[in-house]
Amino acid sequence: MNFLYPILIAFLLVFISELGDKTQLLVLSFSSKLRASTILIGVALGSFFSHGIAILFGSSIGLLENELLHNILQFITYFSFIVFGILSFLPQKEESTNSKKDSFLLKLSKIGLGYILIIAISIAVGELGDKTFLASIGLGISYPNQKLFLIIGAILGMVISDMLAILFGRFLSSKIPEGVVTKLSGILFIIFGIVGFINFII
Repeated sequence: MNFLYPILIAFLLVFISELGDKTQLLVLSFSSKLRASTILIGVALGSFFSHGIAILFGSSIGLLENELLHNILQFITYFSFIVFGILSFLPQKEESTNSKKDSFLLKLSKIGLGYILIIAISIAVGELGDKTFLASIGLGISYPNQKLFLIIGAILGMVISDMLAILFGRFLSSKIPEGVVTKLSGILFIIFGIVGFINFII
């Protein structure tokens, strides 16, 4: 049953972080003209590449046979979780990179690729450098022997989050303020960071 914890922690972290995120807006834009199954397969594929690569990278670092380096990386990971959480409570400016990503997605949609591949590439590119991408690296470092279960949890978190966007997206976005979801995500990051520090010390 040890595999349930890495699946759960990756699922919760990705699921809550993605609520109201740009990924859901992308999914909503496709939901009017594509089947839900097509969109979700694209999301799963894109998540596999983005979060999968991040987790595998983190795991390869975590498996290095250097206890001092491993301890330093774990400390940095849990500290970064807490920092991400605190930053979510601060007022945020609109990122200038968003317009670049939007223009990239617009160009991508005009290319004669299958919609599954377009969505997958959009998700993979959109997640690069995102806080959940960096957190996935941290999870890989913390649980280097559980990478498969971390990847499963991350993919499930993305797929279910975007499934909600398809089913209830417009309703949820009108009822739940974006700031509330951001703060909830921040609280989750802080909790994971504190729990990680406790386990690290013990």
